[in-house]
Amino acid sequence: MTLPDHPPLPICQVRLPGRVEYETALAEQNALAEARGRGAIPDQLLLLEHPHTYTLGTSAHDEHLLLTPPELEARGIRVYRVDRGGDITYHGPGQIVGYPIMALPRESEGLRADVVGYVRRLETVIIRLLADYGLQGQPIAGLTGVWVQTPSGAAKVCAIGVRVNVKAVTKHGFALNVNTDLDYFGGIIPCGIRDKGVTSLATLLGAPQDMAQVRERLIAHFGAVYGREMQLTTTTPPLA
Repeated sequence: MTLPDHPPLPICQVRLPGRVEYETALAEQNALAEARGRGAIPDQLLLLEHPHTYTLGTSAHDEHLLLTPPELEARGIRVYRVDRGGDITYHGPGQIVGYPIMALPRESEGLRADVVGYVRRLETVIIRLLADYGLQGQPIAGLTGVWVQTPSGAAKVCAIGVRVNVKAVTKHGFALNVNTDLDYFGGIIPCGIRDKGVTSLATLLGAPQDMAQVRERLIAHFGAVYGREMQLTTTTPPLA
């Protein structure tokens, strides 16, 4: 008996550019999103790090940035207002920032993409990754991101903030604290949430973690959750 062939999975190209200035990564996202909207490229996943950066999303409150301009300059932190959802967060060395550039399915022309479902799947990717390390990640009702329970209460290990354009293509994404210096979160009220903490894999596991191994596992879970064939690429992106 001949079994029917399974159709090939859609491709998602993975880019690992290393440590990238925030404005450079944003320009790359915009260019890739435009190309994806035209169907010129397959889905993309950028995994990178940023220098010390605070970003304020569309729901951000200025008072959630606690440092003055001189203090920001002294600590080498740059600040950006961006078009993702959410409040203020921190990006920096030791953190894996993921920017999926994906065309979300729509049932028919004119219907909105399932943005909530897309975000829930991002949370699932991180929860499965944490399970690889013996950690129980969880969402919290009414909030976005992935949390773990600590002796001090719930703490966020991964922040999520996205934008979906009119062509149903995603931008921005998630920030997973791996070996992140958590002191930088002290300069903000992370995501505008005052009663919960922030943590990292290194803090939870008691030792720094291998960033390359975390990325490898993250890519595998991303492909499984979204049903994509993940392909590492070194091709030059169509920068704006």
